[in-house]
Amino acid sequence: MRDMDIKTDLKKEFIELMLSANALKFGDFIAKSGRPTPYFINFGSFRTGAQISRLGDMYARLIADSGETPDVLFGPAYKGIPLCVAAAGSLWRNHGRDIPYCFDRKEAKDHGEGGMIVGHTPVSGERVAIIEDVTTAGTSVRGTNALLRDTMGLDVKISALYVAVDRCERGAGEQLALDELKSKYDINIYPIVTAWDIVEYLPRGDKRRAAIEAYLEEYGAGAPRG
Repeated sequence: MRDMDIKTDLKKEFIELMLSANALKFGDFIAKSGRPTPYFINFGSFRTGAQISRLGDMYARLIADSGETPDVLFGPAYKGIPLCVAAAGSLWRNHGRDIPYCFDRKEAKDHGEGGMIVGHTPVSGERVAIIEDVTTAGTSVRGTNALLRDTMGLDVKISALYVAVDRCERGAGEQLALDELKSKYDINIYPIVTAWDIVEYLPRGDKRRAAIEAYLEEYGAGAPRG
């Protein structure tokens, strides 16, 4: 395995934020995919104003540095909601970009204004960027595409996916799941860190590093990605 570039301040700062909040854990876990995994990421462990403010700043930096110009930020319920709101606030506060945001309800509201969307309602022709925590198979992209395009009948373009961690795992075939997603939906994907960045952050000889390397050799695809 070649060394990953972990020199950027954002990657190092984010990994250390996850560790300080106990959002990044090492041990024996079962992932949502059913795979036994030596590490687990739980954004439910972020629970203070300082933490969500820092997360929002990191997502905003990622969005600003990507060069993308989305018309609206979308946070899939539930964990994507605070991330989307925090990112939108930081984009305005720190980057001077006032981008509308919205998120979905799990069940349609049957009183008042009703509907499935809270916040800005996307309209046909807009570019939508999804804000998520951890992505393995890209379920949020498929779900958002189905909601906005199929259920609501909007001719929107889901242009980008911003995630905290790309787990770098295979999809249905030998290709990385997010590469499959990119090909199918013509979407650009931007992680703050990847699983390989977490590997590189850990010291050589650390059992946690070796365990994640072995996991990625079994369930990943190809060379480490940055």
